[in-house]
Amino acid sequence: MKKTYINGVGCISTQKTFDTVFLEEAVVNHDENVLAVIPPVYKDYISPAAIRRMAKGVKNGIVASALAMKDSNVENVDAIITGTGLGCIEDSEKFLKSILDNNEEFLTPTSFIQSTHNTVGAQIALLQQCKGYNFTYVNGAVSFESALIDAKMQIEEEEANSILVGGVDENGDYTTALFKLNGRIKKDNSGPYDVLTSATSGAVYGEGASFFVLENERKENTYAELLDVSIVNTLEENEVEDAIQSFLKSNNLEISDVDVLILGFDGNADFENYYKNLVQNSFAETPQLYYKHLSGEYDTASAFALWMASKILKTQEIPEIIKLNPVSKPSYKTILLYNQLNGKNHSFTLLTK
Repeated sequence: MKKTYINGVGCISTQKTFDTVFLEEAVVNHDENVLAVIPPVYKDYISPAAIRRMAKGVKNGIVASALAMKDSNVENVDAIITGTGLGCIEDSEKFLKSILDNNEEFLTPTSFIQSTHNTVGAQIALLQQCKGYNFTYVNGAVSFESALIDAKMQIEEEEANSILVGGVDENGDYTTALFKLNGRIKKDNSGPYDVLTSATSGAVYGEGASFFVLENERKENTYAELLDVSIVNTLEENEVEDAIQSFLKSNNLEISDVDVLILGFDGNADFENYYKNLVQNSFAETPQLYYKHLSGEYDTASAFALWMASKILKTQEIPEIIKLNPVSKPSYKTILLYNQLNGKNHSFTLLTK
């Protein structure tokens, strides 16, 4: 079986994650409960005529994928696999609003056509003239992991040599308002919004696009090897540690072999014990990191974490801004990512140098 290597990364997020080395310009926002992406110069990547018609999720996906392709020195890939939780939600909102505003008459179809979840993968394929396998996973908080598993299986079975994999989500005004109503996002004007010390329910929300070029051969510019990805739909708080141990065991590893643990703390006090139990018990001696204070919470936020992990393995440095504890190691070889959303959709991802 072929191994899977991450050979290129590209990330557009609520931080300046392009034109920088690694989070040196990152800022923690304590005043906003919904974070917006820091936009790149889109016209450097997309023609101005096309930009006008594109929702921000599509634009961010195209730029992030272009950055990953450039980073990996690859001209074309065999497949494009995308994960998204809400797809092009802005265009969906536009279309639904125009239905209401126009009494269901005289509708322009553009927003409807571009509101489907697979728009991002399709636009990337059109720009790259990639006629290979193109698939979009919409599996809530494990959408990106589902895409990763698919890509990894294809590379292992030698059905593809290089695959572009990404996670994309965008915020829409109306959807954000609904999320605030049902408590998924923290209440307005209840700051400061601190992810680690929060005592309230709801998360600090964000958006972003992260893409990776996965290939079956190791190169000079390789970031990491993707060892394994696992998804578990439901776990009790006291079952997470056992799940992690069996996941590591299936890869001939133990907890002591993990050099870095990256956790998805999002400020929702109702579900933080899933992470806190690990922090205080089995991984107390392991360097621990978190990331949603920078990226915000969204269905494919774990793609931002994978970008971060890839950077750590390549640079062998951990920025202070993402540290949960003061523990450090002389070198970092194996990284474990653990994420869950509201107690469901638990995912474990394992990388090695």
